[in-house]
Amino acid sequence: MDADVERFLTHLVVERRASAHTVAAYRRDLKRFVGARGETPAAKITSRHVQEFAGTLHARGLSPRTIARHMSSLRSFFDYLVRHRELGANPAIGVRAPKQRERLPKTMDPDQTARLFSERTKSPIEVRDRAMLELLYGSGIRLAELVGIDIRDLDLANGFVTVTGKGRKTRVVPIGKSALAAIKAWLANRPDASGRDPLFTSRGRTRMSPRNVQLRLKRIAARTTGNDGVHPHLLRHSFASHLLESSGDLRAVQELLGHVDISTTQVYTHLDFQHLARVYDAAHPRARRRPATPDEGQSSP
Repeated sequence: MDADVERFLTHLVVERRASAHTVAAYRRDLKRFVGARGETPAAKITSRHVQEFAGTLHARGLSPRTIARHMSSLRSFFDYLVRHRELGANPAIGVRAPKQRERLPKTMDPDQTARLFSERTKSPIEVRDRAMLELLYGSGIRLAELVGIDIRDLDLANGFVTVTGKGRKTRVVPIGKSALAAIKAWLANRPDASGRDPLFTSRGRTRMSPRNVQLRLKRIAARTTGNDGVHPHLLRHSFASHLLESSGDLRAVQELLGHVDISTTQVYTHLDFQHLARVYDAAHPRARRRPATPDEGQSSP
């Protein structure tokens, strides 16, 4: 199956324009399956083989989430072979990973988030970092989308930026007033930059790497909030949660985040319900039972 896997990975790059990160994840998952099946050709793979593979991963202690990702990779791989008439049916269809507990994304509360922006910016590097933070939280874009922005993608007059998301799909997202001001301040430090240049650059004028953005954010968060565990995706989650709390418009949040399926966005409604539950418990006079008095604790004769 090695040759089949390589053709599938090439398909992901050339036709589906998948990111290098996505391709690497598929490669790891599929190579693990090929290693488990030895010399078994793809045409001989059955659903029992896939079930045994899922069981092996579970026995090794892999999380249900990780096993589910492996099953998704296999379904996509075998779908590709079916479409190319190399298989009659997909053997991974119907094979389920162990049930996983729903994990709600972590978020920062508005006060914590505000502290990220409490420092005064002086140097060009600080101005750049502020612009990155404002755009990450103000627009909810992904880290890869942030570092991929070129100056020509900006529409500063109308307050929009065009970003390229998963599957090379582009979308236009609004830029908040604070982010707009921060971006203009950063561009003022780059008078010779052209439209084709990256929006965010390192000291050597090369495009900022995702890793560099992560490190800059960790340092800022450590100074301002005392928490160096803040990362770009946490700002994206916080953006979605705070926006949903204020507006209640799930469809709008879906569009802003670039989610294809609204079920992906619905996880934030659970966060919103948690927020409402906390407000209820803290404010409603009958939300919490007061301890029963001895008379109240006895039943009537």
